[in-house]
Amino acid sequence: MKTATLVIADDETGQLDALAGYLKKRGHRVFKASGGRDALDAVRLHDPDLLLTDVRMPDLDGISLLTAVKKEKPDTGVVVMTAFGSIEDAVKAMTAGASDYLPKPVDLDHLDLVIEKCLDRRDLERENQVLKEKLDGRGGFSQIISASPAMAAVLEQAVSASRSRATVLILGESGTGKEVLARAIHLAGPRRDRPFIAVNLAAIPETLAESELFGHEKGAFTGADRARPGRFETAEGGTLFIDEIGDAPQAVQVKLLRVLQERTVERVGSAKPVRVDVRIIAATHRDLESGIREGRFREDLFYRLNVLQIRIPPLRERREEIPLLADHFMRIYSEEESRPSSGLSAEALDWLSAYDFPGNVRELENMIHRAVVTAGDDGIRVEDLDPAASSHPFQVKPVTLPEKVEELEMRLIREALAAASGNQSEAARSLGISERHLRYRMKKYGMK
Repeated sequence: MKTATLVIADDETGQLDALAGYLKKRGHRVFKASGGRDALDAVRLHDPDLLLTDVRMPDLDGISLLTAVKKEKPDTGVVVMTAFGSIEDAVKAMTAGASDYLPKPVDLDHLDLVIEKCLDRRDLERENQVLKEKLDGRGGFSQIISASPAMAAVLEQAVSASRSRATVLILGESGTGKEVLARAIHLAGPRRDRPFIAVNLAAIPETLAESELFGHEKGAFTGADRARPGRFETAEGGTLFIDEIGDAPQAVQVKLLRVLQERTVERVGSAKPVRVDVRIIAATHRDLESGIREGRFREDLFYRLNVLQIRIPPLRERREEIPLLADHFMRIYSEEESRPSSGLSAEALDWLSAYDFPGNVRELENMIHRAVVTAGDDGIRVEDLDPAASSHPFQVKPVTLPEKVEELEMRLIREALAAASGNQSEAARSLGISERHLRYRMKKYGMK
């Protein structure tokens, strides 16, 4: 088990002493605070990894303490302890930035689990920060919100890709941010001062795709009244991002293969090769291997493109990033629309977290933009996010925070057990918890 520096705030002396004694035995460095103001002083003095605080305290309540700590020490995790069944306090705390919450009286096994989870999240965030710092702060990676292991892996792959000249193939559903990642790779690499040119093959008529990519000579076809360089020549020395490569016509695929092999292009209507120095990043939402089997995509081109492959997971597989992304877009569009940022209601945040986002990050961005424009002074409601929400009972059905936590824990446990062929020790290791904790959670949820 990981050990950490902890500050515990509770005006109930018995509870405070019991928790502090238990956590010291678990190897943690613990500082006690009998109220909110004492806790804030302790956080300033000891710079803990984690603050555990009661909500109801006479001098400074837990939510106010949480807000103050997040303002002064944003990297400090905060776990709020709430009276059993007080979901309203828990929702307020999570909305204000708490890492997690614990119902009182505190279950010690649950306490260990929450601390481990918070420390794992802290380590992940620090790893992500290290990855971004490796890019000297000059890349676009600082604009990519990452709070999940899946996106941490994507960033790590992108860091490696930024240092290389190799072709990159980015896979992912529509709206996951493939162009954003491609631009970040370009800005983080040695070609950052040269052009980044993006072309979406799905948006170009098939008859014009060749001319758009490779250029044409005067008179090459009807309407070609002058010679025109293509996107490859325009991107000279930089990066050409070819989006929706899976929609490339066969003739374009043949010419792309030649560019990748020989580093030359031929304009439409010319047999004279033009040498180009361009780094290619391609992307698609399509299954290219199925396209190969069905004869729609060249196998040799696929292998030329698939030197470095990065797969961006859909937003529904990284739900922990939804509140962060929503907040990011709220700040952007509140400024753009000159409207005060009124924040999300607890019901709206709950609805967003339960929604599957078939359009991924792009859909969330558009949803937040609309909500910022239509919301009143009392904050963004579910109806602002989706005007038709009232006709979708499943989507607006209230889901309590404990239910969401339990659902996530059960899903992760099932996946870990399946991957470990039922071996509980191996499953516990993959989850980053002890086998005792795993057995406790399985028993709690009635899992065999």
